[in-house]
Amino acid sequence: MKSIRFRFLIAALAVTLGAAVGKSQTADSTPPPPRHEHGHGFGMEGHMMGFFAKYLDLTDAQREQMKAVMHKEHSTMKPLMQQIHQMDQQLKQYEEGTYDEAKVQAVVAQQAQTLVQLKVQETRIHNELFQLLTPDQQTKMKEFEANREARMQKHMQSSPASMPQE
Repeated sequence: MKSIRFRFLIAALAVTLGAAVGKSQTADSTPPPPRHEHGHGFGMEGHMMGFFAKYLDLTDAQREQMKAVMHKEHSTMKPLMQQIHQMDQQLKQYEEGTYDEAKVQAVVAQQAQTLVQLKVQETRIHNELFQLLTPDQQTKMKEFEANREARMQKHMQSSPASMPQE
């Protein structure tokens, strides 16, 4: 179980790192693609992108290579993200309208399959990006992820105490 969470964290950080690289390009590069509807994972924008590029001290060549990986993978990730968004919208109708458990189960089952595909792709992309790092950068990334995981575990352990008991 810990291994799956660690891999998920690595995948999420890789996507963020790749987006950081893409965002950190100079003004004379091609304009960025339009923002996605709801900022999930792939193509994420924000302060974390620049953070990882600086934190790992990426070279210009690494930034270019990572940007190329992210550009190449955009066409794979975008449809999956759109499918998940559409299924979220379908579920919303059952939250706010007439509830039909069989239909909700069907949508959630379909969404689960799409999430599996998405996580497989994110993990593959992370591996591609991670392989572009030097051994020192890889070590630094692993340390960052281990520290983040420890903070998340600490937070998760303190959260149940604050939740109301039934």
